[in-house]
Amino acid sequence: MKQSLQIKLGQQLKMTPQLQQAIKLLQLSTLDLQQEIQEALESNPLLEVAEETEIAEVHSENSQSDSPQSDTELNTADANDLSTDELWEQNTIPDDLSIDTGWEEIYQPQNPITPLAAPQDGDNNFDYKTSQSETLQDHLFWQLNLTQLVESDRAIALAIIDAIAPTGFLSVPKDELFEGIKGNSDLEIEEFEAVRQLIMGFDPISCGSENLKECLDFQLSLLPEKTPFLNDARIIIKKFLPLLGNHDYAQLRRKTRFKENRLKSAIELIQSLQPTPGESIESEPTEYITPDVFVKKIQNRWVIELNNDFSQPLTINQDYANLVKRADDSEENNFLKERLQDAKWFIKSLQSRNDTLMKVTAEIVEQQIGFLEYGEEAMKPLVLHDIAESIGMHESTISRVTTRKYLHTPRGTFELKYFFSSHVGTQQGGECSSTAIRAMIKKLIANEDAKKPLSDNKIANLLSEKDIKVARRTVAKYRESMAIPPSNERKRL
Repeated sequence: MKQSLQIKLGQQLKMTPQLQQAIKLLQLSTLDLQQEIQEALESNPLLEVAEETEIAEVHSENSQSDSPQSDTELNTADANDLSTDELWEQNTIPDDLSIDTGWEEIYQPQNPITPLAAPQDGDNNFDYKTSQSETLQDHLFWQLNLTQLVESDRAIALAIIDAIAPTGFLSVPKDELFEGIKGNSDLEIEEFEAVRQLIMGFDPISCGSENLKECLDFQLSLLPEKTPFLNDARIIIKKFLPLLGNHDYAQLRRKTRFKENRLKSAIELIQSLQPTPGESIESEPTEYITPDVFVKKIQNRWVIELNNDFSQPLTINQDYANLVKRADDSEENNFLKERLQDAKWFIKSLQSRNDTLMKVTAEIVEQQIGFLEYGEEAMKPLVLHDIAESIGMHESTISRVTTRKYLHTPRGTFELKYFFSSHVGTQQGGECSSTAIRAMIKKLIANEDAKKPLSDNKIANLLSEKDIKVARRTVAKYRESMAIPPSNERKRL
């Protein structure tokens, strides 16, 4: 084999730190982006928040350059695909940009943030700083501190509260807990039970119960004696709770010899109780969803707009930018040059992110107008490839844009991923979205006869009558994904 030298001319996409930063910003959620902007402002002196006059000028320029893309959408700007070589061809970035700069020199790694970002208004938000999530144990300890007990009983109460699971039940059997507390002391079971009954009377009621039967029976014992069907409910709980749990109402009627109306009233009283009292105490902080894009109907046209409340418009600090001298190679001047290039790239990356988000959202809105007009049953089957083909982008870009981005609609706030769903064939050769099928199943179950709930096979037959070909196991899968119990558990009197 003879060796030779050959010259080849080719092109390849180089993932520069600036391009990586642009892709990173594209997939950030609104709250993550807010912190990213704040850290960029703190680390780069040439970046600053635009004044109101500058913001007005930018809005006026955008309004003159934007044009509607369809009859149902307006004010959506063109965006470039971040995964192609033509990404930054139209950007006015200086030619002397250093592409071999280290990633760490331009983009500092960030720590993950919590779903709730802290307010940025100084030390004035007292409620935010003092609010903490309260556990079930904290709630019970607070009530114990308000109760006068001798030291021995207080020690027993502390041990019992520590053994209570988040559901409100004891995490260990009652006898085992008693033996562990007793140790080598002369503690009597009666004293232990007296303290446990005291804790069960705390809020929420019946925390510290050993099982479901004791939990429900204790709650019934606190009701007035004249409560209708109280004794019937106690009989069912003490003797026939497994039958009630299995919804075996026919066997329950034979065992109790109650008439249907009497049995129904007793069951309704039981259902008014709290089977897991501990879950009424929220231990997890509430996570709020911030929509990235809004869509609303104005004069019979669906209009989309970006949520700018959490994204501050940025600009270049001209005072520092005027200090940059091209022929000066001093350390200070090189620092200002690098920061100026970084600031321009960051602003351009933000603009590209917003344009891409608006363009993708506009296409989704156009494809899913049926959902906005009529609801889930009118949802069309849609995949990432459909959007990518329509707007000329890569599927990976669409995936980044639609991840952790939320659209606020008149029907609620949904993640952009929600509007993508697989399809199921119809008997006439068409396609139906899996989201629409879920909505149909939910509607059929909501309107079913409570005495004879629809089985999965019956639901499949009803959908077949609507020309939708779906198997029984598919119905079961969709039903379980919506947390709807099977037909035997939905049965009611």
